[in-house]
Amino acid sequence: MQLQLISFVLIILYCMDYTGGQHSSSRHRHHKQISSGGLGCQQGGCLTCSDYNGCLSCKPRYFMHLERIGMKQIGVCMTSCPPGFYDIRSPERNTCTKCRSECDSCFNKNFCTRCRPGFYLHLGKCLESCPDGLMHSDIQRECVHRCPAECEACVNSELCTRCRAGLYQLQGRCHHVCPEDYELNDKLMECAPQVHCEVGEWSEWSPCSRSGRTCGFRRGQETRTRLVLQYPSPFGRPCPEISEIKECLVKRRKCPGRGKNERRDKKPRNNRRDKGSQEVLRDRKRERDRDPGERNNSDNRNKTEHRRRRAQHSESVPPENTQHSSSAHHD
Repeated sequence: MQLQLISFVLIILYCMDYTGGQHSSSRHRHHKQISSGGLGCQQGGCLTCSDYNGCLSCKPRYFMHLERIGMKQIGVCMTSCPPGFYDIRSPERNTCTKCRSECDSCFNKNFCTRCRPGFYLHLGKCLESCPDGLMHSDIQRECVHRCPAECEACVNSELCTRCRAGLYQLQGRCHHVCPEDYELNDKLMECAPQVHCEVGEWSEWSPCSRSGRTCGFRRGQETRTRLVLQYPSPFGRPCPEISEIKECLVKRRKCPGRGKNERRDKKPRNNRRDKGSQEVLRDRKRERDRDPGERNNSDNRNKTEHRRRRAQHSESVPPENTQHSSSAHHD
């Protein structure tokens, strides 16, 4: 009875081992199919992959990068390594390797290009404090040169890139007053070169003219001009005269097309101008042509009026004055 029980147990164990061996063999075949590029390769850069571990190898020119998800790492094939990693190329495999802990990004294991907060870059190294003669910049996360007192920002101790308020930059230096041949630019806070006016050559003298005409006169004017080649800056040398006029003398000649009609139109203008003098002449002529008897009567009236005025003047003289005058006459 015991022998039968033992035999039954052995048979059961044998059956269980056989079933487990078949399941393991099936799983191995399934994993092999995925590694050969089956349904598990979801990324274009993967050459081989698995559902559990992601990419196992990458296509040429791709880099293998391991991404951590919790306690698990997944292989990812990328065209370039992410920040904080640098690439290593080899004939067998291209991989992304993590930078040093103080580096935010790096070129290789020993050369950082940007530091993490709290560290400052100097000659490819991330330092907690800068060497002597340098100061740290929290914005750039770098060790920078100490700027001169008049500089707000600089490349080194002799070259300013931005001046303090009220100062003007020129060739890496800050000035209170711009040097000669330079002028202030308040918008850019720089000393800008002065630009002086430049003009071209004079043109030929124009034909002698008067009121837009070149005929019908004896005295006229000639003109000539020149162009401005360069306009000046606000404090540059201003432009000289760009036009000139001079008097000219020509032989009078008639203008084509001017005839009797124009002279006839001109005559009334002269008559209107001398209208007052003509009226005076007419009055004098009427006076001369008047009748002689009438002229004599007019003269007699003038004489009578003159005698009357003298008599009025004599009556207005006081008697004392008259007697005094008489006694003076007898004496």
